[in-house]
Amino acid sequence: MPLDWSKVMEKYGAGAKVTTITGGKFLQISRATDEAIYIESPIWTARLAREDLEKGVSLIDDGTISTDPGLFVEDYMLYVSNNRATSVAHILRDLGFLDLTETFSIRC
Repeated sequence: MPLDWSKVMEKYGAGAKVTTITGGKFLQISRATDEAIYIESPIWTARLAREDLEKGVSLIDDGTISTDPGLFVEDYMLYVSNNRATSVAHILRDLGFLDLTETFSIRC
């Protein structure tokens, strides 16, 4: 299922709080535009490019990237971008692309 950017804009366009994967904390999205999702924290800001997010979802769809949140982060850094991969995992989980597990899986 491709990433529907109109849903991203609807959900995050004016800003939103996204629960982190392990819960108890939030990721503050300040806004979303046609090009990116913007995140703010007290000590850093980030721009997550639409192109990268769409590529990540495409690689989930074709089985290249895992839907396990922990493994997703590793895969995303390897195949897409090292730019705030954990933040991307929180967002894609919130959008329903990643598993709801809070445990960490390892590869052998």
